[in-house]
This record gives sequence, C-alpha cells and structure tokens, in this order.
Amino acid sequence: MSGTTKSNVVVTLRNPLDYADTIRYTIIPTDSSLSQDWVVALKQLLQSGNLLEKNYCFMGFPNTARTLEYMCSQLNKHIKTINLFNSTGLWQQAGMATYIIEDYFTPDTVRFGEEYPIGGGRDDDCLGLRVKHDTMNRLHNYFEQLQGTVWGLSDYYKIADYATKYAIRQLNNLCHEIESLVLSQRKQCTLPEWVRPSQITTFLHADRHELTDAHRDGFNTNGYDRKFGHVYMHWTQIGKTLFEVFRDEGAPRLDSTTCEAINALRFYSGEFDVEWGNDVVYGDNLPWHDDEQDRFVQWLIDNDLSINDTQLSLGYLPLGYIDIESDFGIGDQVGIRNLLGKYLDIIQIEVDGVIGNFDYCWNDDDYEHTQIEMMRPGYDYSSIGR
Repeated sequence: MSGTTKSNVVVTLRNPLDYADTIRYTIIPTDSSLSQDWVVALKQLLQSGNLLEKNYCFMGFPNTARTLEYMCSQLNKHIKTINLFNSTGLWQQAGMATYIIEDYFTPDTVRFGEEYPIGGGRDDDCLGLRVKHDTMNRLHNYFEQLQGTVWGLSDYYKIADYATKYAIRQLNNLCHEIESLVLSQRKQCTLPEWVRPSQITTFLHADRHELTDAHRDGFNTNGYDRKFGHVYMHWTQIGKTLFEVFRDEGAPRLDSTTCEAINALRFYSGEFDVEWGNDVVYGDNLPWHDDEQDRFVQWLIDNDLSINDTQLSLGYLPLGYIDIESDFGIGDQVGIRNLLGKYLDIIQIEVDGVIGNFDYCWNDDDYEHTQIEMMRPGYDYSSIGR
C-alpha cells in the first residue's frame, strides 16, 4: 500500500448525553510514508463500513459516565458469560482444561481506596487511589490465555460461541480502561496538570498491513515522545512491549518465558490514537522521564538489545497533529481537555469526501447485541475448522 496525497482527517465528536451537541477537529498528517499509507488504510475502513469499538475509545478522562463501578459491573457480567460457557462442557470435550475465572471485581478490588493516604508529588509512595497491579495483571493474563494472539488464536477462543468471544475481548478492553481511569483520577487529586487523556480509535475487523522498514523509521525519530494534540499509530496486536515489561515488572532479566509474552509491532492499520495529555519529550525539562528512558536504554543493553533496533518497535509511530488553534480557538490545554470530556463519542470521520457515520453509542440498550451481530463474520472465521 502506498499513499500519494496528503489528506486531512476530520473527526466529529458528540455528547453521549445529548446527541445534538457536537464538536469537531482536524488531523493534519505528516509527510512520512507511514502517515500517507495510514490515510489510505483509514479511507478504506470508512468505505467498508467497519464499526468503531466505542466502549474502548476514550481513555484517561477522569470525569466520565463510564465510572469505575460501571466498568467493574461490566467485567463481572462478561466473566459470568465465560464461566457459563465453560459449564457447557464444550471446552472439556475438545480435550481442554476447565477454565473458570473466580475473581469478582469491585472498585475496592482494582484500586486502593481513599482510606489510604493519597499524598502528592511524582515520587510519592502513598497507596490511595492507586491501581492494584497484581489484580489487573491477573485479569490481563485471563484474556491472553483465552484469546491468544493475532497470529495464533487460542483453542478456547476458537470453540467459544459469539457471546463468549465478545466477553473475552472485553476482558482486555476493560482492563486497560480501568487502569487508565484509576490513574487519571489519582492524577486529578495529586497532579492535575498531568492527567493524560487519549482517544483510542479502533475498528472492528480492521485490515492489518505489514510495517515496512521505512515505516519503522518513526521509532528512531520519535522514540517514546508524546505531544498534546498529536496523533500516533494504534498498536494493532496483543502482547506486552519491552517497555511495558521494563516498567511494570521491575526491569527483569529477560528469559525465554518472559520473551514469549513480548510482541514487537508487525502491522499497521487505519486505526489511530490521539494524545490529549501534556507533552512528554526527552530532554524537555522532564527529569523523571529522561531518567526512566535512560534506565530503559541501559536495561536493553544489559539484555543484549539496542534502542536503535527498529525491529523491536521501541516507541510510538507519529502520524500527524491536530490544528488546535483553528479547531478550538484556545491554547489552554486543561480547558481543551475539560471541554473534550463532554464529548466522548465519535459520530463521524471524514477523509477526502469519504465519510464514516457511527450513529450508535456504548450506552444504547442494544449496543452489545449490535456489536456481536457485526462481529459474527470474524467470529465464524476464527472458529474451529476455518
């Protein structure tokens, strides 16, 4: 695939509590080969009628109708679906082990509450409103075992019925959404300027395309920098990155077991992420970020790896930026984030006159049924014998 023209992308958001209330912004792609190929892939997605996955779209906005209580109740509902499918005996008849998830999730099981000191400051060790990493890592492990990878779906997933396949997918979506919400609400109490909202724009059954060496140049030129109002390639596959292993698991010595869970990015798609948090750029007077990056580089060296190896997919791939001044008329980032918090629903995306309309919302009564119906072709393809 090769893009040939520079085409802006217009995104329209609406208030999920008032469908007549909308705003929009414009993405200006960069001149890189990846950005241009991304525009082509996005246009194809809009033409094909692929649906957006709206229940996993806006992350890190601390004030949202998708509360921690709501997401925990959704987790419990999907776990019940998985456990009930296990009771059918179909997994066992296929020679697979019984798979029962015994966790029951509440706000208290996924984060430390306000009864703990919350404190303040970046280096503060107080537990209040912190996510319980062991709980969330266990949840994510359930998802990885039940679904497998993009190139190797698990037998559990292949045999599961439609509702169970959908439920398995939601374990991953809700895991990351909960982690993001917990972090943003803690930051709102301790360091409000460092609340880091983002828009994760994913489609159901988005076509994936192989990354080229030219596409991968972005890993070296951008690294782990993130900028307010900038757009980055969405990570299109399952599995932890090297940086996540370094950060979340205490910089362990890499062995064969650890490496099995690490997946370098292989694909791109028409999907994209928008950063709505403050800039985090190496060498930009953020000593905590510079220190973490320096320690990460040393950890790679200690494990015989190089930060300059683009095949390791170390960083974020930039696609473009939003014309903040023209679209919002203000340069106040906090004000823009507060404004966006009212409009956490994508209703339309347009590229070169190609328009995708997404007139449905995660809080519609028939949302889950609609999503499952639209995903049925993919579910059938993934089943045993296909």
